[in-house]
Amino acid sequence: MKKVMLYPLWLRIWHWSNAILFLVLILSGISMHYSATNELFLSFDVAMYTHNIAGILLSLFFGIYLIMNIVSGNYKHYIPQIQGIVDRMIKQSIYYVYGVFKGHDHPFHTSEKLKFNPLQQLTYFAIMFFLLPVILISGWLLMFPELAPENVLGMGGVWPMAILHIVVGFFLSLFMFGHIYLATHGETPTANFKSMIDGYHEIHEHHSPSLVINAGNIDEYGDDSKKIDLHDDYEVHKEGDADYNPETKVIKK
Repeated sequence: MKKVMLYPLWLRIWHWSNAILFLVLILSGISMHYSATNELFLSFDVAMYTHNIAGILLSLFFGIYLIMNIVSGNYKHYIPQIQGIVDRMIKQSIYYVYGVFKGHDHPFHTSEKLKFNPLQQLTYFAIMFFLLPVILISGWLLMFPELAPENVLGMGGVWPMAILHIVVGFFLSLFMFGHIYLATHGETPTANFKSMIDGYHEIHEHHSPSLVINAGNIDEYGDDSKKIDLHDDYEVHKEGDADYNPETKVIKK
């Protein structure tokens, strides 16, 4: 087993700040939405003030997140390899709905080259680069309604922005609680949470196999019993490499 630094300090600070702000926005948003009938968590005035401040901070942190992703190259982890993406998504989905309850091994292990599995890549990409910008922009337009379009689909510009803000906020809330649940599916229920505190991820030996082959085509290959999809969990060795052994199919690092 070895530890690798996967989550730098800036990413961990952003992650936990984002989580806290999202919880504040959910609670204050619900209080504002139902303030006419019942003051759930906060009074309307306090909820509105809290919601606006948290939204401004969320926008600021999102801007820093975008800049740091570009500077560090971390954005590459969100971009899935298109070839074979459907098969990989199906494999990951089967694991989530069935394999995880049967103790099956995770089909895509976290590594320095592959932080996220295929479903995570597509979900995080949609969340971070589409839904989050939508809810931030719509929130700013609600805070400054004079900037909103005067008419959208025959309605006043503020009303469609409010509906969009609420709908996207609902889906982001579902994602947040689903994200917390799926984070418990690490080596231990708390392993992924610990990784987002100290930045280190533990890679166990059975997660880092090296496959030895003697063919030049590495798009897909076999181990004499089944076909294996090539992904970053495997280190491919070919004839001519120093550690090539034609009699060995799989070696543990």
